[in-house]
Amino acid sequence: MGIQCALCHSTVDDAFAPGIGHRRDGWANRDLDVGAIIALAPRLESVASLLGTDVATVRTVLNSWGPGKFDAVLFVDGKAFRPDGKSGAVLIPPAFGLAGVNLHTWTGWGGVSHWNAFVANLEMHGKGTFFDPRLDDAARFPVAARAGFGDVRAEEDMITPLLPALQLYQLALAPPAPPRGSFDRMAAKRGEDVFAGKAGCARCHVPPLFTEPGWNMHTGAEIGIDEFQANRSPDQRYRTAPLRGLWTHGTGGYYHDGRFATLAAVIAHYDRHFSLGLSAGEQRDLAEYLKSL
Repeated sequence: MGIQCALCHSTVDDAFAPGIGHRRDGWANRDLDVGAIIALAPRLESVASLLGTDVATVRTVLNSWGPGKFDAVLFVDGKAFRPDGKSGAVLIPPAFGLAGVNLHTWTGWGGVSHWNAFVANLEMHGKGTFFDPRLDDAARFPVAARAGFGDVRAEEDMITPLLPALQLYQLALAPPAPPRGSFDRMAAKRGEDVFAGKAGCARCHVPPLFTEPGWNMHTGAEIGIDEFQANRSPDQRYRTAPLRGLWTHGTGGYYHDGRFATLAAVIAHYDRHFSLGLSAGEQRDLAEYLKSL
């Protein structure tokens, strides 16, 4: 995301008004197969050299990502696959609804401008400046340490001057309201009480940000999932995802890697992990509330 916004984030949608065109700035593009597109490049020798492998392997990895996913961290740690053999790529997160939210990505890393500078300099190899000495850790980020990604400086910086305006633009992107009739309003009202009360969701997903004001990070153990993706980030934690506009996230699933196909599956996971004792009706009502945000 960031300076390549139009690649990973949709800009126009005709679904609700065919032939007219409504902007969808900041929506995660869950249909675009970024890896397959990059794999079509006629020359990938520079990528193979960076990763210390061959072009055939690079193409295999890129084609493993699938629609709506990208693996930015691959180019700093070289970890293409999870221990279970599945791709290490994550879903492209929305770029809207970030005003007031501390960190930008699934596993933290930094705020809006940090990630924009990261992508523009390290992923797109534009001419600019980027400084993050955490990437000098050769044990955790061997590719980045070897390539000197912790301190990048171009003779002519064409990226840094763009960061303030881009940050303001992104922070101004409001989450989209759910379509009329897309959720049960009465059930959602009941679900709001479950969210704030019995389920305890509001403790971390604090309204109206629906993430913690402050350092909004948790270990995999805290939320009942594996640590693989968290361990690829500097703080080794997952960010509490802001929930506004959650109804747009369904394509590709939920969580950073789409491991839960439906909101019902997410709620069932938390019900088990935290022993909430939610009834089937309370779980359904909670899902309707989440769809209303």
